[in-house]
Amino acid sequence: MANRPGFFSRIMQALTGGAGAPAPSDEELRALFAARSQAFMRLLEANNKALEIMSDLEEALKGGAIFGMSFVRASATAVGVNVFKLVRALTELEPGRYETLFSRLSAIQAGIDEILNRRAEHRDAPFVLHFSEIDRHKADLTGGKMANLADMRTALGLPVPAGFVVTAAGYEAFMAAGDLQAEINARLQSLPEDAAPGSNEGASDAVAARYRVSSEIQQRIMAAPVPEELADAIEDAYARLCADAGRERVLVSLRSSALGEDAAGTTFAGQFKSLLNVPRERLLDAYREIVASKHTLHAMTYRLNRGIRDEDVAMCVGCMELVDARAGGVMYSRNPLDARDVAVFINSVWGLPTAVVDGTTPTDLFVVERAPGHAGGFTLRQRAIKQKFERTVPDEGEGLRRETLEPELAAEPSLSDAQALELAALAQRLELAYGGPQDIEWAVDRQGRVFLLQCRPLQLVTPASGEAPTGRAVEGARELFAGGTTACAGVGAGPVFVARKEIDALRFPDGGVLVAPMALPRWASLLSRASALVTEQGGITGHLANVAREFNVPALFDVPDAAARFAEGETVTVDALGRRVYADRVEELLAHAPKHAPVMAGSPVHECLREVTRLILPLNLTDPEGENFRPEACATYHDITRYAHEMSVRDMFDFGSRSRLASQASKQLVCKVPMQWWVVNLDDGFSRPVPERFVNLYDIASPPMLAIWEGICAVPWAGPPPASNTGMMNIFLQATMNPELAEGAAGGFGERNVFMISRRYACLNSRFGFHFTTIESMLTEGDFDSYAGFKFSGGAADEKRRVLRAELIGEVLERYDFQTKLRGDNLFAKAESRRHAFILDRLRILGYLLVHTRQVDMAMADRGAADALRDKMLADIAAMLATPFIGPVANGGGAQ
Repeated sequence: MANRPGFFSRIMQALTGGAGAPAPSDEELRALFAARSQAFMRLLEANNKALEIMSDLEEALKGGAIFGMSFVRASATAVGVNVFKLVRALTELEPGRYETLFSRLSAIQAGIDEILNRRAEHRDAPFVLHFSEIDRHKADLTGGKMANLADMRTALGLPVPAGFVVTAAGYEAFMAAGDLQAEINARLQSLPEDAAPGSNEGASDAVAARYRVSSEIQQRIMAAPVPEELADAIEDAYARLCADAGRERVLVSLRSSALGEDAAGTTFAGQFKSLLNVPRERLLDAYREIVASKHTLHAMTYRLNRGIRDEDVAMCVGCMELVDARAGGVMYSRNPLDARDVAVFINSVWGLPTAVVDGTTPTDLFVVERAPGHAGGFTLRQRAIKQKFERTVPDEGEGLRRETLEPELAAEPSLSDAQALELAALAQRLELAYGGPQDIEWAVDRQGRVFLLQCRPLQLVTPASGEAPTGRAVEGARELFAGGTTACAGVGAGPVFVARKEIDALRFPDGGVLVAPMALPRWASLLSRASALVTEQGGITGHLANVAREFNVPALFDVPDAAARFAEGETVTVDALGRRVYADRVEELLAHAPKHAPVMAGSPVHECLREVTRLILPLNLTDPEGENFRPEACATYHDITRYAHEMSVRDMFDFGSRSRLASQASKQLVCKVPMQWWVVNLDDGFSRPVPERFVNLYDIASPPMLAIWEGICAVPWAGPPPASNTGMMNIFLQATMNPELAEGAAGGFGERNVFMISRRYACLNSRFGFHFTTIESMLTEGDFDSYAGFKFSGGAADEKRRVLRAELIGEVLERYDFQTKLRGDNLFAKAESRRHAFILDRLRILGYLLVHTRQVDMAMADRGAADALRDKMLADIAAMLATPFIGPVANGGGAQ
């Protein structure tokens, strides 16, 4: 077989009139035709797979489902591989004729690779920078969080502890050592994407896979050595921090400052680790631990949900002198639940602010109003003091510990009124300096001095007009709870899911109401799939509340005994703004629930997909008879598939006449159906040699083709269903805008319906009205399943009507055991079985649908019209299947 390509090339040279080439024998021509038939089948398989992946990409572009860079890369690779297979098969059909397509394929692939591999680099930048060397303009090197803090200290003169930053250049040096980044990329690429909404099993599998890979990556990072040059830079910076403080030893806090963290629209709140009370001996281990926290389960899930590319998040790390805090907390320079309320909201606890951030303890609330007429410009509007039982303090060795509060402090305010006013004044300065509302972490030391520890943009909620009525119970609804604190306004309903341990995340159902004892940041990874959030404790300034507002998930905090109050699996409705929980679904409230914007739209991953698909999806080669329909004009993968498919069908159609092998020439089917039907015999699809130009049904020996044909003829087509004026106008408008849709338009084989057959195989490429259809089937023996495949697209109505038509066909096919995939107005369906009779009946159904879905999109005014047509089709199909299939032996020239 080694000389086979030369053998085929010699025959093709003879067929095209090559000088000195002897005429091939009929036996050689039949061998060549058989090989071409196999290449054509491979081409069709690759073409169908490529188009299916393109439909997935079109659906992803809508931004309604969550996907990551692994989906973008895997899809771009998969479609590229299938287009390569398609081109290779086309060149096997006609050696030497289509080689130009390989150069076009390579150029398109190079463009896609350039987009996917694009990333910022930080060559020649220092590994470490001190706060005195940083301002807000160095965010690309130090991360926004530390750039802001350093700017607050150096440019604004605000009370911020001294510190330094391990930069993005330092991070890249660490990741490059031992090729750590390449290993992590490979692990991330192996992750499955989340299942589609509603498929909880798939979503749970995806979470479990991320959990496993997360653990593996973190362990790998913690075991990796810190390069000597980077380790020296960190230790030198620490020594300088000690010298500036006038002490030999300084305890420090290490905080993440990833690139993109705290950017507008993305909080990353609580997703990365902060370590407090770190001694000199633990500096490098603590650095690795912060870097490893980039790959915790909740951090990886957050990036996926927000459409943030893993490679865009370089983990810078800030190192600051630790504040010996008497009290600490978080303040918002405005009300996060109402952008019109300009008061400053301060949550406070005894000890370090960690408990406020993590939502693990009751917090005091101070609300300070701006009052120009008062001294200092502020006045205290509200003071809500909670019963507190413990505080977080530095451990004597390292790390943190909880200690019980002195009884006299439990009910005392953790801030004085004067300190609350001082904090409010600092919040106002920061809002003015950074041009918008701010989320600020702070601490007060033992001497009563205020320090600012973090500052980032604050997510605000603007009340929408027409919100659901609040402040009163809904009449007729069964109220389960009233009270609590609104952390994010809105209404949501679903089954209760109580989460206590991190592993519970693996069981969380899509659309569930997440109920937790504490508002821990770890639950943020579930919010993109949650309909509402309820916790027993936690403040509106905590990390989980921030992420809930970012994802617009209704959140109600401070609900006593929530984990025991609501039964697991019970359907409830949470009215977070009205501060009530009801049994079952309360449609009066849910009708006012805001529609969520596409979750991925505008994200970095979505923008990358948009760029990549500009080289994949657009179809520029629309007219097969146009002068631009040539390989050199292919600018996208879609162009290549369109060109290759058109030319392959044309080459197969013409081969018999070109080769003077009459038995293999395309034959026109003799039939009473008023359309042109052509048959190309790939191998043994005819029961006898057919030298004539025409072929009769009784000459067909292909059960798959005959089954399709029986479905086509089973019920006479009565013409298009009645259409409304709007439906007709849609047809006229679309046909006017796209001349290629006009019936009878010149288009090579656009006006022909072509069967490619053998005894066990049939492939029908059909343009029926405005619709483009492919039906393919193979009957196999032994342990392999036979199949019937279906691809349906096109139509001249508007998108809504085309989608309704595709949904209608999908519903009919699902009734008969087809697996269907709907992508916009494109439908892919497949049925598999070892029973030939089962597959042949499914082909009869496809033949019926080919005829009876013609122009139905004109009548798709609404769901009711689609349901009526579906019921009629199901009745027709049931009547057709009541009569057994007539095979080729008994056909005898039957109905034509």
